[in-house]
Amino acid sequence: MKPINLSKISKKGKFLFLSYDQGLEHGPTDFDDKNVDPKYIIDVAKKGRYTALVFQKGIAEKYQNEIKKSKIPLIVKLNGKTGLVKGDPISTQLTSVDEALKLGAKAVGYTIYIGSIHESEMLSQFEQIEREAHSKGIPVIAWIYPRGKSIEGKKESELMAYATRVGLELGADIIKIHPVGNLNDLKWAVKSAGKAKVVSAGGHKTSEKELLGEIKNYIKAGFFGMAIGRNVWQSKKPLELTKKIKKVIWE
Repeated sequence: MKPINLSKISKKGKFLFLSYDQGLEHGPTDFDDKNVDPKYIIDVAKKGRYTALVFQKGIAEKYQNEIKKSKIPLIVKLNGKTGLVKGDPISTQLTSVDEALKLGAKAVGYTIYIGSIHESEMLSQFEQIEREAHSKGIPVIAWIYPRGKSIEGKKESELMAYATRVGLELGADIIKIHPVGNLNDLKWAVKSAGKAKVVSAGGHKTSEKELLGEIKNYIKAGFFGMAIGRNVWQSKKPLELTKKIKKVIWE
């Protein structure tokens, strides 16, 4: 099989995705009167020239025209869950690769909670998605997060590298993780991913100074970019912040 082409969702080999798939899991708790509207997010992505937008199926479907007009590549998240159920997490498939392609997706994404008692089901679904997407030449992004009672007491930095290695072993093209630890820990996570590209999640809203410092560290460690959401679209000046983030990633 030919190598998967990532150029449609990247710029000079780096990635900056604007993520807006949180509403399914968090409900509207992250939103205000402005950013609760997907059209606002699409506008930020367009003006900020992000390399891709990340949406769940419903928004991708309802806002097809706006996404198409923005000319920002679409990544459709294929699975999801709410945050209402207690216990070890499971995020099952909600839409298909074919449906994502019909919506104009240039890549698809899927979350795996390694360490959950339900991980085998998610691993199996991811394998099927990866096989189907790659047969159609579509990149697959794995959101991989250690979760569940089984990981209690284990070192977070070791679990981070475990996550990137799992992504490589499963055939993911890009692996999205929550970075932890020092520079050497981050470098080891990147090395453990082999030829798969590692990107950072944006995480909870933090100060601009702290955020930019963290991104510098990730890029120094070999990360290929970010999939960022709340830190940008909750910002009072999202486009100014975007410029600063892009400067760190590409310069």
